Amino acid sequence: MPLDYRVYLPPCYELDTNRRYPVLYLIHGQSYNDDQWERLGAGQVADALITKGEIVPFLIVMPRDQVWSQPDKDMFGEAVIQSLVPWIDSHYRTLADRKYRAVGGLSRGAGWAVHLALSHWELFGTLGAHSLPIFWSDTVYIKKWLDEIPFDKLPRIYMDIGDDDRTEVMKSAVWFENLLTERGIPHEWHLFAGPHEEIYWQTHLEQYLRWYTADW
Repeated sequence: MPLDYRVYLPPCYELDTNRRYPVLYLIHGQSYNDDQWERLGAGQVADALITKGEIVPFLIVMPRDQVWSQPDKDMFGEAVIQSLVPWIDSHYRTLADRKYRAVGGLSRGAGWAVHLALSHWELFGTLGAHSLPIFWSDTVYIKKWLDEIPFDKLPRIYMDIGDDDRTEVMKSAVWFENLLTERGIPHEWHLFAGPHEEIYWQTHLEQYLRWYTADW
């Protein structure tokens, strides 16, 4: 399927043509599109942190999901895996290794991040889930996916949610966090103040980017 996407390039990308970079895939929420993370300031925050030398330079790829169905009916996930990741690695100077490839998302995008990072663990070494609703069609697979990932290949995992988020979203996020805890899978879990709204994700954007890039 055709896939629209945006790419953020760090300030030094055109200057240092011999350097290769890590990549962060950020997925937007339902009813929004590929400009959401850009509107929230991902590029500006990354520019500032990179320029000050507080995080390493990296690329951000922001694909657009247009269907709003479950993964078994929405081909967005397969398009990301089969088309977008190979395209980015072949057309940009990336470090094409799971250690340097992260995926994250907010709201529905967080559901996609979990889906992609667990079902294709060989591609992503870092997973961020912000205000996570798990896809209901994924619930029957998540334990199996976790079982199939070698323990030393589990992704770094970060989860956060606002204490005033919607009840169904909170239940979903807590279910997944409890599953990770029960299995002894390392992860970060943050319950911050705030609702299921853009101002919440924007408030924590710098924290997100610092975390994604910490091991690069």
